[in-house]
Amino acid sequence: MPVIDQKSIFGHIINHPLFLLITGVAFIIAAIIIAGIFGDFVVPYLGHSAWFDFSMNALTAALAIVFYWLFVRFVERKSFTDFGSKGAGKEWLVGAAIGVGAMALTIGAIALMGGYRVTGFNAPNVLIGMGGIAISSGVVEEILMRGLLFRFVEQWLGSWVALAFSAILFGALHLGNPNATTLAGVAIALEAGILLAAIYMVTRRLWAAIGLHMAWNFTQGGIFGVAVSGFNEPGLLRNQMQGSDLLTGGAFGAEASLPAILICTAIGLYCLMRAIRSGRLVAPSWQRFKTGQA
Repeated sequence: MPVIDQKSIFGHIINHPLFLLITGVAFIIAAIIIAGIFGDFVVPYLGHSAWFDFSMNALTAALAIVFYWLFVRFVERKSFTDFGSKGAGKEWLVGAAIGVGAMALTIGAIALMGGYRVTGFNAPNVLIGMGGIAISSGVVEEILMRGLLFRFVEQWLGSWVALAFSAILFGALHLGNPNATTLAGVAIALEAGILLAAIYMVTRRLWAAIGLHMAWNFTQGGIFGVAVSGFNEPGLLRNQMQGSDLLTGGAFGAEASLPAILICTAIGLYCLMRAIRSGRLVAPSWQRFKTGQA
């Protein structure tokens, strides 16, 4: 009767991408909970303000990075390459430039078709709130969706499955937001799901994806004053949007519009093509095992 090596079985389990994915998500949830507890503790002493909310969002992002580092170093036991410092500024700026450009082109296209009109301006301090939201959403969501979900599904099932699964899930998760529609979920899956995964595949780090995500949200909400994924915060520009939801994105925001789908998905497909040409695709684990690459 063969002897079962329990240590070997245990090792396979704790090193399996699915186990690592669940564990990594638990680490980030813990970071979010700790930030929330800290905020609840100090708010009676400091009170709510725009700068307090900004600080809490920044703290959540910082703790998410710290807990991600703890997970990578002590659970995965590998180098913390996703947040490597060399070239980080350049990658973040490239991602941010893409985010600003994509949203500016989207709003510009909507305006040319009569769907967006500037009616006034708000004081610059409205940027504080949207700035904090952009930081926390950009960092936390990219760690969860690209740093953990995409990366481990890719290790297990390959790049194509990881791309499709992470994009569909990203769109589906947004269906729980205020003013969400089926069109909004499809739009997020196509434009943001493909673009953010593709730019991660090109760089194999999170800086560019975070920069893009942060700039996308900040430009849409903070500058143009349009709802961001169904959440409405005042922006620098007061505006009037009119026309069909297909043109404007409706109450969910311009990211659910046809111009956004066309423009941002095109940019995402270009980044995906760059990743393919650079040999960045990862084969499923069983194919790598057969060829001795696993």
